Amino acid sequence: MVKAISFALIACGVVLLYFGGQSFHSFSNDVSRAFTGAPTDRTMILIVGGVAATIAGITGLAISGRRR
Repeated sequence: MVKAISFALIACGVVLLYFGGQSFHSFSNDVSRAFTGAPTDRTMILIVGGVAATIAGITGLAISGRRR
């Protein structure tokens, strides 16, 4: 059960990172970076959420593999 959840977290993390990358290269994000110097909040949430979900999934796989 833990492995299935870990794989799902990794898959969701990769999807969030993909959409975060797409959002980072969008026109609206370019405009935001031109005026504020920082990417939009939506972009940052997608990237940080993707990294967090991927790390949680990898950690879950590492812990579940170590228990045997």
